[in-house]
Amino acid sequence: MSVTESKGLETLLQGCLKEDREAQRKLYKHFFGYAMSVCARYSKNMEEAKEVLNDGFMKVFTRLKQYDPQKPFKWWLRRIMINTALDNYRHNLKNYHLQDLEAAAPTSDPYDVVQQINYEYLISLVQKLSPGYRAVFNLYVIDGYTHEEIAVILGIAVGTSKSNLAKARANLREALKKSRIEEFKQYV
Repeated sequence: MSVTESKGLETLLQGCLKEDREAQRKLYKHFFGYAMSVCARYSKNMEEAKEVLNDGFMKVFTRLKQYDPQKPFKWWLRRIMINTALDNYRHNLKNYHLQDLEAAAPTSDPYDVVQQINYEYLISLVQKLSPGYRAVFNLYVIDGYTHEEIAVILGIAVGTSKSNLAKARANLREALKKSRIEEFKQYV
């Protein structure tokens, strides 16, 4: 971040601490894309991601006094968005339906098309995972947490974390394979 950007961010944060609505609007607008990309990974659809994003920004504005200016703001914002998404997951857990175990059985097909798809498509596939699989997949693969850390964060066993990751990968592999078959059928 350049010195000019850093000063601009510092000014926005000072305005937000004073509950200046214009400063809050500018901060929201500035970090909207980044925060939405974090929230979308943990949500089942874009509507839920927007809800998590707005809840997260409310936490940012109400807890801004807790932010340590010696550390990057973007990391602090990311942590809040991830925690808000996980809170949403825990809150809605009773409303989610678990996937049938047979549908989640891993396949042994080595077919790999991950390099051929774009970000939006991959996120849409991740959003179709069950909430438990989605949370573990995001925390482990994208955010770099260990299974032990995930177990603590989600309140599950380490073995459950490992199992959910394996099933999430299997489900994503199967969805990629199906999408490839559907793409092929349109040309036949």
